[in-house]
Amino acid sequence: MLKSAGIILEPGSMARQLRSGWRNQKPVIDQTKCTKCLICWVYCPEPAIYKTPTGLIEINYDYCKGCGICAEECPRKAITMVSE
Repeated sequence: MLKSAGIILEPGSMARQLRSGWRNQKPVIDQTKCTKCLICWVYCPEPAIYKTPTGLIEINYDYCKGCGICAEECPRKAITMVSE
């Protein structure tokens, strides 16, 4: 019997999967330090980081899994990981 675990059956279907349930730390952006370079967005493995219409960089915590890659890659150290 074939199982479908780990197989993407429909393009774009991962955007419907929320990942916040397994996070114990979350990234917080200090907007005064952020230069809006979007390096955090480039390295984020989930669709969690976005630019608002006003130009601010925000994090959608429904999709953030708390991996900390964004905080590690931020050249200005504008992102810090805080406990949930």
